[in-house]
Amino acid sequence: MPKKVAELSAKEVRDLKHLGHGLNIAHPVGGVAGLLMQITPTNARSWVLRTMVGSKRREIGLGGFPDVTLAQARERAREAKEAIRQGFDPIEQRRAARAALTAQQARGLTFAAAMEAYLKIKLTEFNNDKHRKQWRASLDAYAVPSLGPMLVRDLSIRPIFQFDITAFEAGFQ
Repeated sequence: MPKKVAELSAKEVRDLKHLGHGLNIAHPVGGVAGLLMQITPTNARSWVLRTMVGSKRREIGLGGFPDVTLAQARERAREAKEAIRQGFDPIEQRRAARAALTAQQARGLTFAAAMEAYLKIKLTEFNNDKHRKQWRASLDAYAVPSLGPMLVRDLSIRPIFQFDITAFEAGFQ
């Protein structure tokens, strides 16, 4: 049976320090099995719940200290453990929520906003300032007036002409 850790008070948690150089250290704080205060060599602190999810050992981040208090960290750890008991992986749930948020934000992306984000990267590839200006001017003159306010999700590529290979092959027979 695992050893029970005495519950640390908020003051005791606040006074924890990293003892020298090297890797991050983790101090058990008690109250919830597996709840740790992780401290880096620069004394940055965060809450971690070390637990088993299925057959995998996971370290679930619960937030940074002091933004997340000891009481909040214990509550978040209890909620995560309850989700695990119900058969959910809190890390996978967090990833899915983040992916859904990213997808929702991308749905509202206009062509003009996407073009600006692309140009921020693409224009650094040109050594000549004249080429940068030409690229931007061409897009501003020809693409932005008609496509600028359109949502990226509504844009599609339509072929300029249709090529029928069967008609082409019939001409050679």
